[in-house]
Amino acid sequence: MRVPPLPARRTVLAGALAVALLTGASPAHAGHGPAPARTGSLVLIGGGLKESNTQVYGEIIKRAGGPGARIGIITAASVPESQDPYAGDPERCSNSACNGTYYADLFKRHGAADAQWIPLDLDHVANAESDAVVAQVESMTGFFFGGGDQYRYVTTLLRGEEHRDSKVLAAIRAKLAHGAVVAGSSAGAQIASGPDMVTGGESYEGLRDGSAPGYFDDATRLGHLPEGGFGFLRSGLVDTHTGAYGREGRALRLAADTGHDRVYALEENTALVVDRPGTPHEQLTVLGPNGVAVLDLRDARAHDTANGWTLRRARYSHLSDGDRYDARTWTPRVHPAKQPLRPVGTEPVPADTDVFHSAAHPDGVPYAFRTTAGALAATRAQNSATATTYETGPRFTVTFTKAPGFAAFTDDARTARTLVDLRIDIAPR
Repeated sequence: MRVPPLPARRTVLAGALAVALLTGASPAHAGHGPAPARTGSLVLIGGGLKESNTQVYGEIIKRAGGPGARIGIITAASVPESQDPYAGDPERCSNSACNGTYYADLFKRHGAADAQWIPLDLDHVANAESDAVVAQVESMTGFFFGGGDQYRYVTTLLRGEEHRDSKVLAAIRAKLAHGAVVAGSSAGAQIASGPDMVTGGESYEGLRDGSAPGYFDDATRLGHLPEGGFGFLRSGLVDTHTGAYGREGRALRLAADTGHDRVYALEENTALVVDRPGTPHEQLTVLGPNGVAVLDLRDARAHDTANGWTLRRARYSHLSDGDRYDARTWTPRVHPAKQPLRPVGTEPVPADTDVFHSAAHPDGVPYAFRTTAGALAATRAQNSATATTYETGPRFTVTFTKAPGFAAFTDDARTARTLVDLRIDIAPR
Protein backbone atom coordinates (compact mmCIF):
# COMPACT_ATOMS: atom_id res chain seq x y z
CA MET A 1 0.00 0.00 0.00
CA ARG A 2 1.22 3.50 -0.81
CA VAL A 3 2.52 5.38 2.21
CA PRO A 4 1.90 9.14 2.29
CA PRO A 5 5.30 10.86 2.24
CA LEU A 6 6.63 12.45 5.38
CA PRO A 7 6.56 16.25 5.45
CA ALA A 8 9.62 17.73 3.75
CA ARG A 9 12.28 18.98 6.14
CA ARG A 10 11.96 22.51 4.82
CA THR A 11 8.18 22.76 4.59
CA VAL A 12 6.83 25.67 6.59
CA LEU A 13 4.55 23.64 8.82
CA ALA A 14 5.65 20.12 9.54
CA GLY A 15 3.84 19.85 12.81
CA ALA A 16 4.26 19.67 16.61
CA LEU A 17 4.81 18.07 20.78
CA ALA A 18 5.37 19.05 22.61
CA VAL A 19 2.19 18.97 24.35
CA ALA A 20 0.93 21.96 26.29
CA LEU A 21 -0.67 21.50 29.67
CA LEU A 22 -3.34 23.57 31.41
CA THR A 23 -1.30 24.43 34.49
CA GLY A 24 1.60 25.67 32.39
CA ALA A 25 -0.09 28.54 30.56
CA SER A 26 0.94 32.02 31.49
CA PRO A 27 -1.77 34.49 32.59
CA ALA A 28 -1.18 36.44 29.39
CA HIS A 29 -2.66 33.55 27.42
CA ALA A 30 -5.63 32.76 29.61
CA GLY A 31 -9.00 32.98 27.93
CA HIS A 32 -7.84 32.75 24.32
CA GLY A 33 -9.72 30.40 22.04
CA PRO A 34 -12.48 27.89 22.78
CA ALA A 35 -12.90 26.24 26.17
CA PRO A 36 -10.82 23.10 26.75
CA ALA A 37 -12.30 19.63 26.62
CA ARG A 38 -13.39 18.14 29.95
CA THR A 39 -13.57 14.43 29.12
CA GLY A 40 -12.42 12.15 26.35
CA SER A 41 -8.77 11.71 25.46
CA LEU A 42 -6.09 12.71 22.99
CA VAL A 43 -3.51 10.54 21.24
CA LEU A 44 -0.92 12.87 19.74
CA ILE A 45 1.87 11.44 17.58
CA GLY A 46 5.09 13.25 16.68
CA GLY A 47 4.87 12.33 12.98
CA GLY A 48 6.40 9.43 11.07
CA LEU A 49 3.75 6.97 12.27
CA LYS A 50 4.60 3.58 10.77
CA GLU A 51 1.95 1.27 9.36
CA SER A 52 3.27 -1.48 11.63
CA ASN A 53 2.84 0.47 14.88
CA THR A 54 0.09 -1.71 16.31
CA GLN A 55 0.69 -0.22 19.76
CA VAL A 56 -0.42 3.27 18.77
CA TYR A 57 -3.11 2.31 16.26
CA GLY A 58 -4.46 -0.19 18.75
CA GLU A 59 -4.62 2.46 21.49
CA ILE A 60 -6.64 4.81 19.29
CA ILE A 61 -9.04 2.03 18.32
CA LYS A 62 -9.38 0.83 21.93
CA ARG A 63 -10.26 4.32 23.09
CA ALA A 64 -12.77 4.66 20.25
CA GLY A 65 -14.67 1.56 21.36
CA GLY A 66 -12.52 -1.41 20.39
CA PRO A 67 -14.06 -3.72 17.76
CA GLY A 68 -16.96 -1.29 17.36
CA ALA A 69 -14.73 1.73 16.74
CA ARG A 70 -15.75 4.12 13.98
CA ILE A 71 -12.91 6.47 13.05
CA GLY A 72 -13.42 9.72 11.18
CA ILE A 73 -10.34 10.61 9.12
CA ILE A 74 -9.58 14.31 8.59
CA THR A 75 -6.74 15.07 6.16
CA ALA A 76 -7.42 18.72 5.38
CA ALA A 77 -3.76 19.52 6.18
CA SER A 78 -2.84 17.79 2.89
CA VAL A 79 -3.00 19.52 -0.47
CA PRO A 80 -6.37 19.02 -2.18
CA GLU A 81 -6.76 16.96 -5.34
CA SER A 82 -6.79 20.10 -7.47
CA GLN A 83 -3.18 20.85 -6.41
CA ASP A 84 -1.80 17.33 -6.71
CA PRO A 85 -0.26 16.58 -10.13
CA TYR A 86 -0.54 12.86 -9.39
CA ALA A 87 -4.16 12.94 -8.22
CA GLY A 88 -5.17 10.29 -10.75
CA ASP A 89 -2.40 7.86 -9.84
CA PRO A 90 -3.18 5.80 -6.70
CA GLU A 91 0.49 4.82 -6.37
CA ARG A 92 1.85 8.38 -6.46
CA CYS A 93 -0.93 10.62 -5.20
CA SER A 94 -0.49 12.58 -2.00
CA ASN A 95 -3.61 14.66 -1.52
CA SER A 96 -6.33 14.87 1.08
CA ALA A 97 -8.67 12.39 -0.61
CA CYS A 98 -6.14 9.65 -1.31
CA ASN A 99 -4.49 10.13 2.08
CA GLY A 100 -7.93 9.85 3.66
CA THR A 101 -8.50 6.56 1.86
CA TYR A 102 -5.06 5.34 2.93
CA TYR A 103 -5.71 6.00 6.62
CA ALA A 104 -9.26 4.65 6.49
CA ASP A 105 -7.99 1.37 5.04
CA LEU A 106 -5.17 1.26 7.58
CA PHE A 107 -7.45 1.73 10.59
CA LYS A 108 -9.73 -1.02 9.32
CA ARG A 109 -6.72 -3.31 8.90
CA HIS A 110 -5.80 -2.61 12.52
CA GLY A 111 -9.26 -3.64 13.71
CA ALA A 112 -11.65 -0.68 13.54
CA ALA A 113 -15.20 -1.61 12.58
CA ASP A 114 -15.30 1.33 10.18
CA ALA A 115 -13.17 4.29 9.16
CA GLN A 116 -14.30 7.03 6.79
CA TRP A 117 -12.74 10.07 5.22
CA ILE A 118 -14.45 13.29 6.32
CA PRO A 119 -14.55 15.28 3.04
CA LEU A 120 -12.85 18.47 4.18
CA ASP A 121 -9.95 20.22 2.45
CA LEU A 122 -9.14 23.41 0.58
CA ASP A 123 -11.34 22.21 -2.31
CA HIS A 124 -14.26 21.63 0.08
CA VAL A 125 -14.08 24.38 2.69
CA ALA A 126 -17.87 24.79 2.56
CA ASN A 127 -18.24 21.25 3.91
CA ALA A 128 -17.11 22.53 7.31
CA GLU A 129 -20.59 24.10 7.60
CA SER A 130 -22.48 21.16 6.08
CA ASP A 131 -25.19 19.51 8.18
CA ALA A 132 -24.57 16.24 6.30
CA VAL A 133 -20.88 16.28 7.27
CA VAL A 134 -21.82 17.16 10.86
CA ALA A 135 -24.08 14.09 10.88
CA GLN A 136 -21.16 11.98 9.61
CA VAL A 137 -18.99 13.34 12.44
CA GLU A 138 -21.66 12.61 15.01
CA SER A 139 -21.76 8.96 13.91
CA MET A 140 -18.05 8.50 14.71
CA THR A 141 -16.52 7.35 18.00
CA GLY A 142 -13.02 8.68 17.31
CA PHE A 143 -11.09 10.95 14.97
CA PHE A 144 -7.67 10.99 13.37
CA PHE A 145 -6.09 14.15 11.94
CA GLY A 146 -3.37 13.55 9.36
CA GLY A 147 -0.17 15.49 8.75
CA GLY A 148 0.81 18.22 6.33
CA ASP A 149 0.38 21.93 7.02
CA GLN A 150 -1.57 22.73 10.17
CA TYR A 151 -2.56 26.15 8.91
CA ARG A 152 -4.82 24.37 6.41
CA TYR A 153 -6.76 23.12 9.43
CA VAL A 154 -7.11 26.71 10.57
CA THR A 155 -8.38 27.66 7.10
CA THR A 156 -10.85 24.80 6.78
CA LEU A 157 -12.12 24.25 10.33
CA LEU A 158 -11.50 27.54 12.18
CA ARG A 159 -12.83 29.86 9.46
CA GLY A 160 -9.38 31.27 8.81
CA GLU A 161 -8.74 34.69 10.30
CA GLU A 162 -12.08 34.57 12.14
CA HIS A 163 -10.61 31.78 14.27
CA ARG A 164 -14.04 30.49 15.25
CA ASP A 165 -15.31 26.94 15.24
CA SER A 166 -17.01 25.78 12.11
CA LYS A 167 -20.04 23.53 12.58
CA VAL A 168 -17.89 20.44 11.98
CA LEU A 169 -15.21 21.45 14.47
CA ALA A 170 -17.89 22.28 17.04
CA ALA A 171 -19.28 18.77 16.54
CA ILE A 172 -15.83 17.19 16.99
CA ARG A 173 -15.25 19.30 20.10
CA ALA A 174 -18.57 18.11 21.53
CA LYS A 175 -17.69 14.48 20.79
CA LEU A 176 -14.37 14.91 22.63
CA ALA A 177 -16.16 16.48 25.58
CA HIS A 178 -18.43 13.44 25.78
CA GLY A 179 -15.72 10.80 25.72
CA ALA A 180 -14.47 10.39 22.13
CA VAL A 181 -10.79 10.07 21.33
CA VAL A 182 -9.11 12.63 19.08
CA ALA A 183 -5.80 11.54 17.58
CA GLY A 184 -3.41 13.20 15.20
CA SER A 185 0.06 12.88 13.74
CA SER A 186 2.52 15.69 12.91
CA ALA A 187 0.36 18.65 11.85
CA GLY A 188 -2.61 16.65 13.11
CA ALA A 189 -1.06 16.69 16.59
CA GLN A 190 0.16 20.27 16.33
CA ILE A 191 -3.32 21.62 15.62
CA ALA A 192 -4.44 20.45 19.08
CA SER A 193 -2.33 23.32 20.47
CA GLY A 194 -3.55 26.29 22.41
CA PRO A 195 -2.08 29.81 22.09
CA ASP A 196 1.16 30.38 20.16
CA MET A 197 1.00 27.28 17.98
CA VAL A 198 4.26 27.03 16.07
CA THR A 199 3.92 27.73 12.36
CA GLY A 200 7.42 26.81 11.20
CA GLY A 201 11.09 27.40 11.63
CA GLU A 202 14.44 25.77 12.32
CA SER A 203 16.32 25.67 15.60
CA TYR A 204 19.44 27.58 14.62
CA GLU A 205 17.64 30.46 12.92
CA GLY A 206 15.19 30.57 15.80
CA LEU A 207 17.96 30.85 18.38
CA ARG A 208 19.73 33.49 16.30
CA ASP A 209 16.79 35.63 15.20
CA GLY A 210 14.00 34.92 17.65
CA SER A 211 10.34 34.23 16.90
CA ALA A 212 7.59 36.34 15.39
CA PRO A 213 3.81 36.00 15.07
CA GLY A 214 2.73 34.90 11.62
CA TYR A 215 3.02 32.34 8.89
CA PHE A 216 6.10 32.85 6.72
CA ASP A 217 7.23 31.75 3.29
CA ASP A 218 10.74 31.38 4.71
CA ALA A 219 10.64 27.89 6.22
CA THR A 220 13.61 28.61 8.49
CA ARG A 221 11.89 31.52 10.21
CA LEU A 222 10.44 30.71 13.62
CA GLY A 223 6.79 31.73 13.53
CA HIS A 224 3.77 31.18 15.70
CA LEU A 225 0.03 31.79 15.62
CA PRO A 226 -0.95 33.76 18.76
CA GLU A 227 -4.56 32.52 18.58
CA GLY A 228 -3.32 28.93 18.52
CA GLY A 229 -4.96 25.86 17.06
CA PHE A 230 -8.05 23.98 18.24
CA GLY A 231 -7.13 24.46 21.89
CA PHE A 232 -7.72 20.87 22.93
CA LEU A 233 -4.48 21.18 24.94
CA ARG A 234 -4.12 24.75 26.14
CA SER A 235 -1.51 24.96 28.85
CA GLY A 236 1.76 25.33 27.01
CA LEU A 237 3.40 24.62 23.70
CA VAL A 238 3.40 21.62 21.38
CA ASP A 239 6.05 20.59 18.87
CA THR A 240 6.54 17.46 16.77
CA HIS A 241 9.29 15.65 14.84
CA THR A 242 11.55 16.56 17.76
CA GLY A 243 14.94 14.91 17.52
CA ALA A 244 14.45 13.77 13.94
CA TYR A 245 14.44 17.44 12.88
CA GLY A 246 16.38 18.80 15.87
CA ARG A 247 13.57 21.01 17.13
CA GLU A 248 14.54 21.27 20.80
CA GLY A 249 16.19 24.63 20.13
CA ARG A 250 13.23 26.21 18.39
CA ALA A 251 10.87 24.91 21.08
CA LEU A 252 12.93 26.47 23.87
CA ARG A 253 13.24 29.80 22.04
CA LEU A 254 9.53 30.02 21.22
CA ALA A 255 8.52 29.16 24.79
CA ALA A 256 10.86 31.80 26.21
CA ASP A 257 9.69 34.43 23.71
CA THR A 258 5.98 33.84 24.30
CA GLY A 259 5.98 33.38 28.08
CA HIS A 260 5.25 29.65 28.24
CA ASP A 261 7.01 27.60 30.87
CA ARG A 262 6.41 24.09 29.54
CA VAL A 263 6.74 22.35 26.20
CA TYR A 264 5.99 18.79 25.21
CA ALA A 265 8.12 17.86 22.24
CA LEU A 266 6.92 14.67 20.56
CA GLU A 267 9.31 12.32 18.78
CA GLU A 268 8.41 10.34 15.70
CA ASN A 269 6.39 7.10 15.65
CA THR A 270 5.51 7.70 19.31
CA ALA A 271 2.34 8.97 20.95
CA LEU A 272 1.53 11.13 23.92
CA VAL A 273 -1.78 9.89 25.33
CA VAL A 274 -3.62 12.58 27.27
CA ASP A 275 -6.41 11.62 29.65
CA ARG A 276 -8.82 14.29 30.89
CA PRO A 277 -7.22 17.07 28.81
CA GLY A 278 -7.74 20.57 30.08
CA THR A 279 -8.72 19.55 33.62
CA PRO A 280 -6.77 19.66 36.89
CA HIS A 281 -6.49 15.87 36.60
CA GLU A 282 -4.75 15.84 33.22
CA GLN A 283 -2.49 12.79 32.95
CA LEU A 284 -0.12 11.93 30.12
CA THR A 285 1.38 8.61 29.06
CA VAL A 286 4.11 7.93 26.50
CA LEU A 287 3.47 5.13 24.04
CA GLY A 288 5.93 3.92 21.40
CA PRO A 289 9.58 3.27 20.54
CA ASN A 290 10.93 6.82 20.93
CA GLY A 291 9.75 9.33 23.50
CA VAL A 292 8.53 12.77 24.50
CA ALA A 293 10.78 15.56 25.72
CA VAL A 294 9.42 17.73 28.51
CA LEU A 295 11.03 21.18 28.45
CA ASP A 296 10.58 23.01 31.76
CA LEU A 297 11.25 26.77 31.80
CA ARG A 298 9.85 27.65 35.22
CA ASP A 299 13.29 28.67 36.51
CA ALA A 300 14.78 29.60 33.15
CA ARG A 301 16.05 33.07 32.29
CA ALA A 302 16.57 34.32 28.75
CA HIS A 303 18.63 37.36 27.75
CA ASP A 304 19.75 39.11 24.59
CA THR A 305 23.46 39.89 24.79
CA ALA A 306 25.89 41.60 22.47
CA ASN A 307 26.93 38.16 21.19
CA GLY A 308 23.44 36.74 20.87
CA TRP A 309 20.61 35.09 22.77
CA THR A 310 21.19 33.09 25.95
CA LEU A 311 19.04 30.78 28.05
CA ARG A 312 19.92 29.64 31.56
CA ARG A 313 18.48 27.00 33.87
CA ALA A 314 16.00 25.30 31.58
CA ARG A 315 15.36 21.66 32.39
CA TYR A 316 14.98 18.69 30.06
CA SER A 317 13.25 15.41 30.80
CA HIS A 318 12.94 12.61 28.28
CA LEU A 319 10.08 10.20 28.93
CA SER A 320 9.86 6.87 27.14
CA ASP A 321 7.38 4.05 26.63
CA GLY A 322 5.11 3.50 29.62
CA ASP A 323 6.18 6.58 31.57
CA ARG A 324 3.47 8.89 32.86
CA TYR A 325 3.39 12.56 33.69
CA ASP A 326 1.14 14.44 36.11
CA ALA A 327 0.50 17.84 34.57
CA ARG A 328 -0.74 19.55 37.72
CA THR A 329 2.26 18.63 39.86
CA TRP A 330 4.85 18.58 37.05
CA THR A 331 5.79 15.07 38.18
CA PRO A 332 7.14 12.30 35.92
CA ARG A 333 6.10 8.82 36.99
CA VAL A 334 8.62 6.37 35.60
CA HIS A 335 7.32 2.96 34.53
CA PRO A 336 8.00 0.43 37.31
CA ALA A 337 9.84 -1.90 34.92
CA LYS A 338 12.63 0.69 34.66
CA GLN A 339 15.32 0.91 37.29
CA PRO A 340 17.63 3.76 38.29
CA LEU A 341 20.65 3.88 35.98
CA ARG A 342 23.96 3.49 37.78
CA PRO A 343 26.58 5.01 35.49
CA VAL A 344 29.59 2.75 35.10
CA GLY A 345 31.19 4.12 31.93
CA THR A 346 34.42 6.10 32.20
CA GLU A 347 34.61 7.33 28.61
CA PRO A 348 33.93 11.03 28.01
CA VAL A 349 30.76 12.07 26.22
CA PRO A 350 31.43 12.05 22.45
CA ALA A 351 31.77 15.44 20.77
CA ASP A 352 28.60 16.75 19.15
CA THR A 353 28.99 19.58 16.67
CA ASP A 354 25.43 19.43 15.28
CA VAL A 355 23.23 19.35 18.36
CA PHE A 356 20.07 20.44 16.50
CA HIS A 357 20.55 18.21 13.41
CA SER A 358 20.94 21.04 10.91
CA ALA A 359 19.40 20.55 7.49
CA ALA A 360 22.58 22.18 6.13
CA HIS A 361 24.86 19.46 7.53
CA PRO A 362 25.61 16.89 4.80
CA ASP A 363 26.27 14.13 7.35
CA GLY A 364 23.99 15.17 10.19
CA VAL A 365 22.66 12.54 12.57
CA PRO A 366 19.11 12.82 13.97
CA TYR A 367 18.36 12.73 17.70
CA ALA A 368 21.74 14.31 18.51
CA PHE A 369 20.40 16.31 21.48
CA ARG A 370 18.86 13.22 23.07
CA THR A 371 21.99 11.16 22.33
CA THR A 372 24.30 13.61 24.09
CA ALA A 373 21.97 13.79 27.08
CA GLY A 374 21.84 10.00 27.31
CA ALA A 375 25.61 9.62 26.99
CA LEU A 376 26.13 12.07 29.85
CA ALA A 377 23.66 10.16 32.02
CA ALA A 378 25.47 6.88 31.37
CA THR A 379 29.00 8.01 32.29
CA ARG A 380 30.55 8.69 35.66
CA ALA A 381 33.47 10.48 34.04
CA GLN A 382 31.80 13.87 33.98
CA ASN A 383 28.82 15.80 35.34
CA SER A 384 28.41 18.13 32.39
CA ALA A 385 28.90 18.05 28.64
CA THR A 386 28.73 20.56 25.82
CA ALA A 387 27.48 20.36 22.24
CA THR A 388 27.37 23.02 19.54
CA THR A 389 25.34 24.04 16.54
CA TYR A 390 26.68 23.22 13.10
CA GLU A 391 26.12 26.80 11.97
CA THR A 392 28.29 29.69 13.06
CA GLY A 393 27.79 33.43 13.32
CA PRO A 394 27.26 32.88 16.20
CA ARG A 395 27.79 29.24 17.02
CA PHE A 396 25.59 28.29 19.96
CA THR A 397 26.84 26.03 22.71
CA VAL A 398 24.42 23.84 24.64
CA THR A 399 25.59 22.75 28.09
CA PHE A 400 24.02 19.67 29.68
CA THR A 401 24.47 19.40 33.47
CA LYS A 402 23.58 16.70 36.00
CA ALA A 403 22.40 19.24 38.57
CA PRO A 404 20.70 18.35 41.88
CA GLY A 405 17.44 16.52 41.20
CA PHE A 406 18.65 14.84 38.02
CA ALA A 407 17.86 11.13 37.65
CA ALA A 408 18.12 8.56 34.87
CA PHE A 409 16.37 5.22 34.44
CA THR A 410 17.05 2.14 32.33
CA ASP A 411 15.45 -1.10 31.24
CA ASP A 412 18.71 -2.86 30.28
CA ALA A 413 21.15 -1.64 33.01
CA ARG A 414 23.20 0.22 30.39
CA THR A 415 21.13 2.65 28.33
CA ALA A 416 19.44 5.77 29.66
CA ARG A 417 15.84 5.35 28.53
CA THR A 418 14.25 7.98 30.79
CA LEU A 419 15.88 11.22 31.97
CA VAL A 420 14.46 13.58 34.57
CA ASP A 421 15.51 17.21 35.11
CA LEU A 422 18.75 17.54 33.20
CA ARG A 423 19.79 21.21 33.27
CA ILE A 424 20.15 22.95 29.89
CA ASP A 425 21.98 26.22 29.21
CA ILE A 426 22.39 27.81 25.78
CA ALA A 427 24.87 30.55 24.95
CA PRO A 428 26.48 32.02 21.80
CA ARG A 429 30.18 32.11 21.19
